[in-house]
Amino acid sequence: MMSTAPVLDVQGLTVRLPAGADRRHAVENISFAVKPGEIVCMVGESGSGKSVTAHAIMGLLPREVSAIAGRVLLDGEDLMKKSPAALRRLRGDRMAMIFQEPMTALNPVMRVGEQIAEVLAIHSDRDEKARRGRVLDIIAAVQLPEPARLIDLYPHQLSGGQRQRIMIAAALVLDPDLLIADEPTTALDVTTQAQILRLIRALQQRRNTGVLFITHDFGVVAEIADRVVVMQEGRVVEEGAAASVLRAPRDDYTRMLIRAVPSLTPPARPPVTAAPVVLATKAMSKTFTVGGWFAGRHEVAAVKSVDLSVRRGETLGVVGESGSGKTTVARCIARLIAPSDGAILIEDTDVARLGTRALRPHRKRVQVVFQDPYRSLNPRRTVGEAIVEGPVNFGAPRPAAFARAQELMRLVGLAPDALGRFPHQFSGGQRQRICIARALAMEPEILIADEAVSALDVSVQAQVLALIDDVRRRFDLAVLFITHDLRVAAQICHRIAVMHRGEVVEEGPTVQVFGAPAHPYTRALFDAAPGKNFSFGVEQQTPPSS
Repeated sequence: MMSTAPVLDVQGLTVRLPAGADRRHAVENISFAVKPGEIVCMVGESGSGKSVTAHAIMGLLPREVSAIAGRVLLDGEDLMKKSPAALRRLRGDRMAMIFQEPMTALNPVMRVGEQIAEVLAIHSDRDEKARRGRVLDIIAAVQLPEPARLIDLYPHQLSGGQRQRIMIAAALVLDPDLLIADEPTTALDVTTQAQILRLIRALQQRRNTGVLFITHDFGVVAEIADRVVVMQEGRVVEEGAAASVLRAPRDDYTRMLIRAVPSLTPPARPPVTAAPVVLATKAMSKTFTVGGWFAGRHEVAAVKSVDLSVRRGETLGVVGESGSGKTTVARCIARLIAPSDGAILIEDTDVARLGTRALRPHRKRVQVVFQDPYRSLNPRRTVGEAIVEGPVNFGAPRPAAFARAQELMRLVGLAPDALGRFPHQFSGGQRQRICIARALAMEPEILIADEAVSALDVSVQAQVLALIDDVRRRFDLAVLFITHDLRVAAQICHRIAVMHRGEVVEEGPTVQVFGAPAHPYTRALFDAAPGKNFSFGVEQQTPPSS
């Protein structure tokens, strides 16, 4: 029987921000609890205080941010009164955390088995043989294949889903009472995400662990949450059983968040059939040679004979798991890499084999909006310089380029006088708007959005999706939209191409593919979509059909 005493009890926690921040407190007088064997999902937009709360609980706040009031009780012990040394003894032993990006959380120069064993070496008196045995057991428990071989690999030798499982293994190796998961599935495709969610739920139930699960994905909330805590600007605005919060939200902010969740039901978009084809690939393939001096070299076929076409004013969605070849297709079309075989036709020009000089005039015809806008922008240059750089390089006078940049800032919903600011002075959603403005500055015919909204909150995501759809109609662009989020694809795409192991296994109008998927792999993708069978309590986001 589940204990009624909470494993985590946060009472009146307030965390102060340094002088000059946009508000005085990161979190202010928040209270909530997590019971053993319970999953509490904490949701809210970026800046709402979710991650600060997690770091305050773990004692991992940066030096300039401090908890100034409240209590954080772990099994009745107040963590706020613990010394740094005492907190280090608790972390990994009685409380553990799974971070959002395992590639940065894991040490790149240590084998993954050593990183899990390090937790045991610090927090237990097991000898080396016993530590190895426990590491093999926990790797098997998180359903990774060949544990004896895998423990000797480095993080870069694993897939994203495998790295996340290693993080889960390290967090659970000592059976902690409390597990904090901070956006652990955000960057994963739907099938891997479904596996990770099932794994966390199964391990949590087996060990009766209390879980605080931080996410902006309401599909995930619907899938695994027992209770939900909604945060806005550092305060808890709603809390309750998951079914109650998702089906009958009381707070206007919660209703806004849920309304912004894209529906899995596509709107009735009329097909684009009369417009000319702007982009077409013909039997396009890409093969990479991997290996080196100390490992046998072999070829990997990332893309196999792909035929795609996009008409002017049309959005084609390319969906599939990580490693399916989606991004490789985009990089070939943008000629960031050269295809190994086949043709890439931009109107009547095959750009697949063009050299650097001949390709240059065609560069401006295809522009890309990448997943991470912060990495896409030079942190040392103003956003104005970033937007005008392309046009100036192609001969546009700087005054005219800056005048155009001001127009584009207005178009993407930002103030023109912000052109003199730097990327770090904007939010994630604003930076993505700037990247869209930069792409439009080149007056392209084809816009490629490569996971352009996957890292954004649902409310900001809805705004950026509406913006992409608006600029498609306004400039009559052909849009290639790459995503692992089926909800997003349903709402913005006229047609869908499903990729699996480098091949297009199904293609057709979005309504048709979502309504009656023909290929077993497509059906498996839909089956894995989190919250697919859940009925939310307010009308979900549906962009205008056109």
